[in-house]
Amino acid sequence: MALTATLLNSVFLRGRCCRRKVLHPLLGPLLSNSMSKLYSSYRRPGSQPEKKPTWQNIDFSFKKGIDVLKTQLSMLKKETKDYLIGPGGHPFNQYLLEQTRVLWEFRSQEDLNKWVISSDVEIGGKSEVYLKLGRNNQAALLYGTLNTEVPRDGETKYSGYCSMRAKPPVGSFARKKYYDWSNFNSLYLRVRGDGRPWMINIYTDPYFSHQKDDLYNYFMFTRGGPYWEEIKIPFSKFFLSSRGRVQDDQHPIWLDKASFISTLGFTIGDKVDGPFQLEIDFIGLLNDRAHTEEFAYETYKKNPEV
Repeated sequence: MALTATLLNSVFLRGRCCRRKVLHPLLGPLLSNSMSKLYSSYRRPGSQPEKKPTWQNIDFSFKKGIDVLKTQLSMLKKETKDYLIGPGGHPFNQYLLEQTRVLWEFRSQEDLNKWVISSDVEIGGKSEVYLKLGRNNQAALLYGTLNTEVPRDGETKYSGYCSMRAKPPVGSFARKKYYDWSNFNSLYLRVRGDGRPWMINIYTDPYFSHQKDDLYNYFMFTRGGPYWEEIKIPFSKFFLSSRGRVQDDQHPIWLDKASFISTLGFTIGDKVDGPFQLEIDFIGLLNDRAHTEEFAYETYKKNPEV
């Protein structure tokens, strides 16, 4: 028991951040709810410190640990098999000829669980947002009420937004993964809105790059009414939002980052108080061979030749 305590203290208490990231998927269920106690040193003012050593409060659950290990190894086996077959688990010739791909469709609660909703309530605002299945379980219905009232905290200057964001893909053993959209040139989706504009956000996260956590946007203007509309958005129309980097002609806005997509989301913040709703049937990719545009906006050289 003393040896076990020593090992746990050396791994969890003295280990670096990278060690925690590697061991957490395996040992998290094994140690049940004790992980938070080991990581946190906060204690309420006036409360007495715990007299028991930290390791004595650990609730071991080997069964959960074995189950999680089996699940992670199964995921790793599938990922290895798909990698050997070809990109995305498809043969290379099939991958090259692929013209369309459905990324997300909404037919069950499991499909909705792949997304996270948020609003200005996180900063003290009063907007409300909800997500549920639409009629006949054939679409996702994102609805709520936008409220631009600024919180009275003396710091916040603007408020009034609601968003819906896909959970980033995760591989076996909690490894961060990315979407590879380099074989396509357009985003394709079928929606039905209420006439209000929405911002589509694409997040990138490449390794070892000054372009980490870049955010690209496109304003989608819904027409409202009872009819669905199919929207095709070339990647060249997504513009780089303000992230401390200036777009120029030497750094294409999209082509060098199509294989490092971390997630996608929708945001409404048109500064108009009142209800809103957006139905989404599916979100997919399209390889439009007729579209050859690389960048839809004007670019200027910093030092043009005379």
